Amino acid sequence: TRESELKSVLKLHLNLISVGNICRSPIAEAVFRKLVTDEKLEHKWRIDSAATSTYEIGSPPDYRGQNCMKKHGITMNHIARQITKEDFQTFDHILCMDESNLRDLNRKSNQVKDCKAKIELLGTYDPQKQLIIEDPYYGNEKDFETVYEQCLRCCKAFLEKYH
Repeated sequence: TRESELKSVLKLHLNLISVGNICRSPIAEAVFRKLVTDEKLEHKWRIDSAATSTYEIGSPPDYRGQNCMKKHGITMNHIARQITKEDFQTFDHILCMDESNLRDLNRKSNQVKDCKAKIELLGTYDPQKQLIIEDPYYGNEKDFETVYEQCLRCCKAFLEKYH
């Protein structure tokens, strides 16, 4: 079909969003990047993550998230940044972690004339129907593990839908 021909040629752009871009979104980015690499599809994807806020710009991912990823053999290589107008114009999908992110992104996207991104909760892809990926920042290692497991389920389902 024409759609499958386009899918095989075009690169899909995915941006994962959370408030500070140091906990949930870099975990989701690293998980999705590993899934895509394992499937040998990395040439078909542009993957990034960003924040809705300015709180953590320039910071590395939270050390607890980094430890969790190391435990699962996943490399994290990201510095927090805030989402830009260009992100709304270039990314096909912007997936966020909770309703607050969704509200912020929808508000920001309304200020962008030629927004092409489909903005959704990452949790809409969760086979276990956990819609919200809670922020583990004020929690403990177990909370980061929960975020990892949710991101893994959601990212697998998202990848299956688009490949």
